[in-house]
Amino acid sequence: MGSPTSLPATALLWLSLWTAWAQALDNGLALTPTMGWLHWERFLCNTNCDSDPHNCISEQLFMQMADLMVSEGWKNVGYQYVCIDDCWLAATRDAQNRLQPDMKRFPSGIKKLADYVHSKGLKLGIYQDVGKKTCAGFPGSFGFYELDAQTFADWGIDLLKFDGCNYGTLNLLAEGYRNMSLALNKTGRSIVYSCEWPFYMKFFKQPNYTEIREYCNHWRNFDDIYDSWNSLKTILDWTAGHQDLIVPAAGPGGWNDPDMLVIGNFGLSWDQQVTQMALWAIMAAPLLMSNDLRTIDPNSKALLQNKEVIAINQDPLGKQGYLERKVEDFELWKRPLSQGALAVAVVNRREIGSSRSFVLLGNDWACKQKCVITRLLPTHKDLGLHNCTSAIKVQVNPTGTVLLKLTASEDTAHHKLFSESDTWHSMDTL
Repeated sequence: MGSPTSLPATALLWLSLWTAWAQALDNGLALTPTMGWLHWERFLCNTNCDSDPHNCISEQLFMQMADLMVSEGWKNVGYQYVCIDDCWLAATRDAQNRLQPDMKRFPSGIKKLADYVHSKGLKLGIYQDVGKKTCAGFPGSFGFYELDAQTFADWGIDLLKFDGCNYGTLNLLAEGYRNMSLALNKTGRSIVYSCEWPFYMKFFKQPNYTEIREYCNHWRNFDDIYDSWNSLKTILDWTAGHQDLIVPAAGPGGWNDPDMLVIGNFGLSWDQQVTQMALWAIMAAPLLMSNDLRTIDPNSKALLQNKEVIAINQDPLGKQGYLERKVEDFELWKRPLSQGALAVAVVNRREIGSSRSFVLLGNDWACKQKCVITRLLPTHKDLGLHNCTSAIKVQVNPTGTVLLKLTASEDTAHHKLFSESDTWHSMDTL
């Protein structure tokens, strides 16, 4: 690789920000993207346990999900957080100004629920808000950051999703996110800190991702995901359109969060579910499912539990992937992996017609010597040994994705398939 002064401007930006990994939130957590289950997209703010006890936000729901995460193999493949979102709270704080759950729906209290989840070898996440009220109108944390952080630690909470409704001013928003981060660390308990900070900031000014990374383990950038292809593709378009800003900020200890996995619900076709799983792996996104594990379709379950795809998402190198180029309604996404490997996703963005072929040439994977190519999605297939003169044709259904992994062959394992300068050059020419 040449001297830094010979790199294009985008490359210099990426180099400077990738070296900032040491400035990540110093709590030793989220060294790979967080994996688990979160109630919001599927169960929303359903507090009516009288008429809908099966689906309301209650301790029973989270205990059932914890049981299934163990019995149905979710824990074994890496999903470990059972996360409560908004609407768990009582309408007021207690006499000592401490947060308290709605005792009708959480009669045992959050500490007992955390103990139950921990007894399964899992971890419990909870929700609060930087402002005076949560997005659903329950008591927020403004003015009580240290008290609330200590309450969560006393209960045995392992993750805090901190929303940004009702925050007042931009200065109060930023101050609140910083203060809660410091308060969580002050408790001495390991609590993953999931922020909505840049999402609320972006309406008024460009978020400072260097600062956000210093305080948060992962952060939401864009709108809530809905159970629809339109929502999914809007998130992907926003991510690609802002990748020069957000991708360099991601790495061990801090991740961009494009929101929940809605695989196994009602709105996505099979090919669209494949696209979400593949691109969340490429983007090094937290894998927080929001679905009903009690009734999930076996195909969706197998997709979410695909160990090869999860390994892409959890790759220890910790570099987020990016959209390299668009060609006739195809998108080519890449993610550098550890040991010089590479993940490549080919997305067919057409929403009409039948499957289409896309030809990947040797320079699409930049094999320096020989490499083994494996198709991981939509189905596993070994595609054999290839080099820089090879061409591979893949068939991709409308709104679907083919996900490939490229690794050095055994006889050339000491060679990397690509160099970081190759990656930067690709970004600069997007």
